[in-house]
Amino acid sequence: MDLDTVFKAYDIRGRTDTGELDDELFRRVGSAFASLTGAAAICVGRDCRSSSPALFEALADGMTSAGSKVVDLGEVPTDLVYFYSGSMSLPGAMITASHNPAEYNGLKLCRSGALPVGVESGLTQIKSLVESGSVAASGVPGVVEAVDAVGPYVDHLLAQIDPTSLAPLSVAADGGNGMAGVAIERVFSAIECTLEGIYLEPDGSFPNHPADPLQPENLVDLIDLVITGGHDLGVAFDGDADRAFFIDDAGQPLSGSTVTALIARALLEAEPGATIVHNLITSRAVPEIVAEAGGKPVRTRVGHSYIKQVMAETDAIFGGEHSGHYYFRGNYRADSGMIAMLVLLQVLSRDGRRLSQLRQDVERYAASGEINFRVEDAASAMEEVASRYAGHDGDRLDGLTVRLGVSWFNLRPSNTEPLLRLNVEAPNAHAVAEIVAEVGAIVKGAA
Repeated sequence: MDLDTVFKAYDIRGRTDTGELDDELFRRVGSAFASLTGAAAICVGRDCRSSSPALFEALADGMTSAGSKVVDLGEVPTDLVYFYSGSMSLPGAMITASHNPAEYNGLKLCRSGALPVGVESGLTQIKSLVESGSVAASGVPGVVEAVDAVGPYVDHLLAQIDPTSLAPLSVAADGGNGMAGVAIERVFSAIECTLEGIYLEPDGSFPNHPADPLQPENLVDLIDLVITGGHDLGVAFDGDADRAFFIDDAGQPLSGSTVTALIARALLEAEPGATIVHNLITSRAVPEIVAEAGGKPVRTRVGHSYIKQVMAETDAIFGGEHSGHYYFRGNYRADSGMIAMLVLLQVLSRDGRRLSQLRQDVERYAASGEINFRVEDAASAMEEVASRYAGHDGDRLDGLTVRLGVSWFNLRPSNTEPLLRLNVEAPNAHAVAEIVAEVGAIVKGAA
């Protein structure tokens, strides 16, 4: 059992077909998590992968053996677990590998109130307990109780907006055969907007395409549906539905920065002067637009545990990441693809313009997207780049950020692979290409 392989920065994740993840690991993690939290009860959800039921049984066995009751939420989106954790003040666990292929699975954990668990907030302690096997069984084991929370979850989603303000917009949705299909039709049955969905049936073999909307090839069917159906908005969810990716009426994808800016601007209309959190890879247009709208932009490291922590410290109303994670104070500072979709529908309803026009308000710069370089020694390659750009403004908040006037780039190591990830932004595509080529040459030369 190689724990270093499966314990990541924000969760536990690995292959089930090669033995990286197995029932025994989940049993130990269940006991360790129950011991760490000391909770009388823990809510647990799971996605639709074929390995999820057995992993749930093992996790629940570990939790109940340590004396905790398990609230079995069934097959649900990850943000339903966050909702239940927040509303019921219980720690939570979600068995999912998110956007990864079918042979993967994993575990996302949160403390009571949907507070994140990562390497700096409990995951390291859990790993140590699993390694040592030092968790003792309780004299009084807990029980497992099944609870259907989809109805209250849908009510909670709708409470984040004013449903009566929505125009009769038309939405195309691709569930990716993941967990969005559990609730999305119930959401649309309660609003004036209409839904045309594809791949909404949960199927852990992901028969139509991988549930990873970050990859352009997985958006092809949705884009075709938006164009042929004349829809106002397209939305694609990842496997556990905590992330959402959007397509405008012309069939063009929106970046995470564009969505963050649009949502932030709208939320600041209702709460002027509020704080908005964004990670350091979002466009510089995001803090510009937040400031112009009277808000306070706060820049953070990449990753949900950092975003949520800073949101709590600053009482931020919203946080956005380039990767399609959108966090809402009204959702216990947790991410929700469904709420992001509803807020965008409210934005479109109130503005009256098509999304293809509206997005032009907030798209000010050209970006490279994330480019990966495979390297043997990420640290030395990073230092070589830092040395070459030593005369420029920058910081080490997360990896290396270098500012080149209006342009900037960030280079940071992957948490899980021998990769360096490069993001570049500049006034135009030509300038982006020049910086990508220059930094790429340094990285390859140092590799």
